[in-house]
Amino acid sequence: MKRTHNLIKSTVTHQGFRRYFANTSWMFAEQILRMIANLAVGVWVARYLGPSQFGILSYAVAFSAIFSSIAKLGLDNIVVRHLVHVPEQRNIYLGTAFWLKMIGAFVMLPVIALAMQFSSNDAATNLFVYIIASGAIFQAFEVVGFYFQSRVLSKFVSICKLTQLMTSSIIRIFLIYRHADLVWFVLVSLVDQLTLAMAFVFAYRYQKLEKFYLAFDRTIAKKLLKDSWPLLVNSVAIMIYMRIDQIMIKQWLGANEVGIYSAATRISEVWNFIPILITSSLFPSIINAKNRSESLYCARVQNLYAFMLLISTAIALPITFLSSWLVILLYGDAYKDAGSVLLLLTWTVFPVFIGTVWSQWLLIEERQYLAIYSHLSGLIINVVLNYLFIPLFGIRAAAVAALLSSYLSALFAFSLYKGRLTYSLVFHLYKHGKPSRDL
Repeated sequence: MKRTHNLIKSTVTHQGFRRYFANTSWMFAEQILRMIANLAVGVWVARYLGPSQFGILSYAVAFSAIFSSIAKLGLDNIVVRHLVHVPEQRNIYLGTAFWLKMIGAFVMLPVIALAMQFSSNDAATNLFVYIIASGAIFQAFEVVGFYFQSRVLSKFVSICKLTQLMTSSIIRIFLIYRHADLVWFVLVSLVDQLTLAMAFVFAYRYQKLEKFYLAFDRTIAKKLLKDSWPLLVNSVAIMIYMRIDQIMIKQWLGANEVGIYSAATRISEVWNFIPILITSSLFPSIINAKNRSESLYCARVQNLYAFMLLISTAIALPITFLSSWLVILLYGDAYKDAGSVLLLLTWTVFPVFIGTVWSQWLLIEERQYLAIYSHLSGLIINVVLNYLFIPLFGIRAAAVAALLSSYLSALFAFSLYKGRLTYSLVFHLYKHGKPSRDL
């Protein structure tokens, strides 16, 4: 207990931690409000639609998400890294990334239309998938967020996302009040992307900055794509890994079981914003530390691993004992079978949190290609286990497959590179119980 107390005290009193706390607090506040909205409005939507219709909606979101990750092209952190290193070339990098993402979205739409022809979906479900996937066109405006992130100005990104969240929540509540059909809830997903894009444009113009979308450079485009292709493969593999279980459940067990399984995943994934939030906010700090001092660089990543382990433990233990009660409290008796699924999925929090730090380190070290093997191994294990056991044991088998594949792929990931920031840092934390003070 004393060791844990010292670890927390050492982490929060670091100068580096305090320096970026203001930036992180805006992102954290936005994500907390989003979590509350998902557990309030999202649960209300699930109760209103019922397991079957909620399953169709979840399936459409899952199917489109797999292909929408293509439109991102893995550029996000690559662009941020370049904006940190060469801020004077802001417009050329933002403009080039913007048009690459736009092209990626328009390439993705016919691909997803072709893929739906090989599914067993009815026409209505295919229409829902295509409507949601069309929102990828507006993802190109996310490059504005990259600029604010590189300048450690997450306040503006958070305000934009809060605008989207408020608009989306109000519309969903109105639709429930008006007893709207499922198709209207599908259209809200498209409105979400449009609202966020408009908010980003307004925030950028508020800063009175030049029009980045007028810029495009072929040389930089080739450089970005060369650096980002491993991240693109990773992001697609991760998205398939995270959503393929819902698609396979729909094919073998039906929409009702997808709805029940999705209720559990919504709760288990509600925490996933935490590692992304923290690592994204501290990303510029860690890059700058690497440029200044190797010991400073190692110390900051070491502390980040320590912090993730603490948060993961604080999440997993209480949810384990409260899973069934929590599901019934939130979703009602119609979703009671999701309790056992949630109990299993909760323990994926450890590889998710630690893996987020590891992925960021690979990006900084320009070793992002190593993550491909890890994520593809997790994907293969998950798909094989789902294929073998979902028809026999139902949605619990999908949860077990997700749990096993996450840990096995994480172990494989750490075995790929026995460097100073993988084995050495993680086991140093268990041995000494506190992070370095070299911040």
